[in-house]
Amino acid sequence: MENQDQTFEVMRACLLAGKIMLQSGAETYRVEDTMSRMASAFGISDTHSYVTPTGIIFSVEGIGPERTKLVRISDRTTDLRKVAMVNSISRKISSGEIGLVEACGLLSDLEKANLSYSFYTQLAAAAISSGCFTIMFNGSWLDFLPSMAAGGIGYFLVVYFHRIVPVKFFAEFLSSFFIGMVAFFFIKFGLGQELDKIIIGSVMPLVPGLLITNAVRDLMAGHLVSGLSKGAEALLTAFAIGSGIAAILSFL
Repeated sequence: MENQDQTFEVMRACLLAGKIMLQSGAETYRVEDTMSRMASAFGISDTHSYVTPTGIIFSVEGIGPERTKLVRISDRTTDLRKVAMVNSISRKISSGEIGLVEACGLLSDLEKANLSYSFYTQLAAAAISSGCFTIMFNGSWLDFLPSMAAGGIGYFLVVYFHRIVPVKFFAEFLSSFFIGMVAFFFIKFGLGQELDKIIIGSVMPLVPGLLITNAVRDLMAGHLVSGLSKGAEALLTAFAIGSGIAAILSFL
């Protein structure tokens, strides 16, 4: 019984690590590899894991009737700092620096911790990056400030709309719609020169770059379900952004 209880604690620690990584934007194969290495470090080598963007199934053979556990993933964001911290904990487990109880405590604290930047810091970063993207796409410096304003407003609205309606497509569609509207008014009042450059730079903070990268890496690693699902999610986001811009331009 004691051995079985310890095995369940190992499974809980592995699933908690996998959950944190998957919710923070880690690749599928990295999640599976981390869980397998943690279990091996605790003396359990015969494990199986199946990870998708919406759930994790982890199984240990020869332990008893309850040897499979499932964790549902509903919210996903990008927090690479948490991914790095879970990797650090996993390496400490593999090297024997920390034990099972301490690892569970560290992972529990990490799951509850909010390590992301404040909303206003993210808003400022989105605005500045929008202006910089406009210059990178050969826009003029006269379009730098309009792009900053449109990009900042767009990022604020995508967060705001997502809180009201927890459907990413509508939030991204409406925010890109307002980005196009703001960019048009800047051009109309003579505060910018090139409408297309302002719009391109302003929507860049909404583009799912990490999602596309992870989709390709998962496909290359042989995780076809995860790769295709992440690719479909990225395609839907791109479609929402393009539809919002197309909708506002069709009215102008």
